[in-house]
Amino acid sequence: MDDLDTSPAPLDEVSSPQAVNLKIIKTGNLRFETQDLPATCQRIMQAIEASKGYVQNDQSGKNYNQVYQNITVRVPTENFHKTIDAISQGVDYFDEKTISQQDVTEEFVDVTARLKAKKALEDRYLALLAKAKNVKEMLEIERELSQIREEIERAQGRLQYLQNKVSMSTINIAFYKNSVETKTSQSYGTKIVNALKSGWNGISTFFLGLLHVWPFLILVALGVFFTRRWMKKKKK
Repeated sequence: MDDLDTSPAPLDEVSSPQAVNLKIIKTGNLRFETQDLPATCQRIMQAIEASKGYVQNDQSGKNYNQVYQNITVRVPTENFHKTIDAISQGVDYFDEKTISQQDVTEEFVDVTARLKAKKALEDRYLALLAKAKNVKEMLEIERELSQIREEIERAQGRLQYLQNKVSMSTINIAFYKNSVETKTSQSYGTKIVNALKSGWNGISTFFLGLLHVWPFLILVALGVFFTRRWMKKKKK
C-alpha cells in the first residue's frame, strides 16, 4: 500500500468559498389573537398555497379560557417575506413576531469540501484495491473503504439537511380566540332567582335533617319537660 498516496487533498484545492452563494436558514414566529378562528385559518391556508408552500404540522385545542390553533408551514425561501406579509394582513397586534436568519455558509462550504476530499480518497483506495496482491491487502483496503463510505454518507446527509433548510423556510403560526365565561354575563334578576332557589334548598335541607333526628328531639323535649316539673315541685 506504499505505492499510492492516500492522504486527502488540501481543502483549498477542493472548494472555493467565493464560488458558493450565501446559505441562510430563515425562520419566522407569529402569535396573535383573532376573533374568527376559521376565517383566519382559511386566510393562512390561502397564503401558503399562493406561496407554493405546505403545512408541516397543524395542532388545535381548547383550554379554560381560549381556543387556539398552531400551524407550522414550510415555504420556498424566495417567498418567505411575502408569506409573512400575507399572514400579517388584518392583524392589529402581535403577541410575538420574530424573524431569525442563520448563516450556514461556512458549514456548507466545509462539508462540501470534506465530501469531495473523501470521494477522491475513495477513488484512490479503489485504485489500490485493483492492485492488491493478496487477500490480506484486499481486506485491509475494504475495511478502510467501508469507513470512508460511512463518512461520505454522513456528509451527504448533512448537506441534504442544510440544503432543505436553506431552500424551504419555516414559519410557526399560533393564533387564538379568548372565550367569555357565561357566568359573568348573568343579569341581576337571574342572580335573585338563583339566590331564592339556593335559600329554599337550604331550608329543605334543614328540615330533612330534622326528620333524621326526630327521636332524639323527642327525648330532649321530654327531658326538659320533666326537669322543669321537678324544679317546680322542689320550690314548693
